[in-house]
Amino acid sequence: MNTLAKQIESLNKELTQQVPVAVLEIFERSVADLKTQNIEYKIAQIGDKLIPFSLPNAANQLINSKDILRKGKMILAFFRGSWCPYCNLELRALQENLTKITHKNVTLLAVSPQSTDQSMQLIEKHLLTFDVLTDTNNMLAKQLGLSFELQDFALPTYHAMGIHLEELNQNHDNTLPVPAVFVVDCNGSILYKFADADYRNRLDIDELLQSL
Repeated sequence: MNTLAKQIESLNKELTQQVPVAVLEIFERSVADLKTQNIEYKIAQIGDKLIPFSLPNAANQLINSKDILRKGKMILAFFRGSWCPYCNLELRALQENLTKITHKNVTLLAVSPQSTDQSMQLIEKHLLTFDVLTDTNNMLAKQLGLSFELQDFALPTYHAMGIHLEELNQNHDNTLPVPAVFVVDCNGSILYKFADADYRNRLDIDELLQSL
């Protein structure tokens, strides 16, 4: 079992002990509903072309995909937000392997719908040295088939836990991306993909590195 998988296993046990059963049941119901919708089958596939984009990083500088791909391949890591402990584990794992990524002339970009201020706090908290981009209203996520609206039955639970997506993402549609990681080649084609509607499941970092 890789390091990230072990960390997720520990987190699962911790949450099972600390979070009320009723809350965990809502989370399970939310994931099951997404699985029923077959959302994963709508997500961009290996071989598909990425539509060029420009998104702001935490410093409000526009990052253009065409500029990135002129230099080499690109990893796009979509995450739900800095409030998600599973996303934080994955981002830290990517940071720990960043040297291996950059040595292969690959640029890592993390993407979420949260505001640039939220992203800056995330970078400072976890000492991230790659760009974290703001995908306002999940526009890029929608193009890749990742975007979904958090179910009405789940919203009160999120609010009770202090997670107010309308404030964090500065909109009113309560949409999130399915956590996903893509490797894109210089021509904009997707070479590698990991996506799972169950946000507790994350990629194998070693598998990602082998795909570069």
